[in-house]
Amino acid sequence: MKHTFLIIALAGLVCSSCSVSKSARTQRNLFSGSWSLDNISYENNRGNFKSVIFNDAEDICFEGSDWFFRDNNSTGRYTISQSTLCQGGDRFFRWSVVEPEQNYTSQLQFKFIDENRKDISGGAGYRLNIASISEQAMTLKSNVSVDGELVTIVYEFTKK
Repeated sequence: MKHTFLIIALAGLVCSSCSVSKSARTQRNLFSGSWSLDNISYENNRGNFKSVIFNDAEDICFEGSDWFFRDNNSTGRYTISQSTLCQGGDRFFRWSVVEPEQNYTSQLQFKFIDENRKDISGGAGYRLNIASISEQAMTLKSNVSVDGELVTIVYEFTKK
């Protein structure tokens, strides 16, 4: 009897853990492919903002940038166009979809790598809340503190 109960309990644990990974797997599949970052805006604020995104470039440089997510090896890149304000070129990253325990919103997490897939960020990375994702559009959000107040950066993508 104890043996049967243990098997049923383990089966229930496996089934419940699979449902979380199935959701993350579905979102991974939706990320796969090419995207255009069309707009960056700010919520929960007053006034105009100018920010450096991902410790890389000003927000204006990211508008119109091309993003590519490869789901079979969890790598990707974004490309910023060269201009007088922006250092153009490709930035490579390793990515995944996570479902944190404290927050019920799935998140895209990524860290920078080089062309040979070696970590160049010392293990540090970024997490963006997945506000919505479909086969045509995606909205990601990140919260930052500005002068002690919460500001949400909103990234709006369309699928290419």
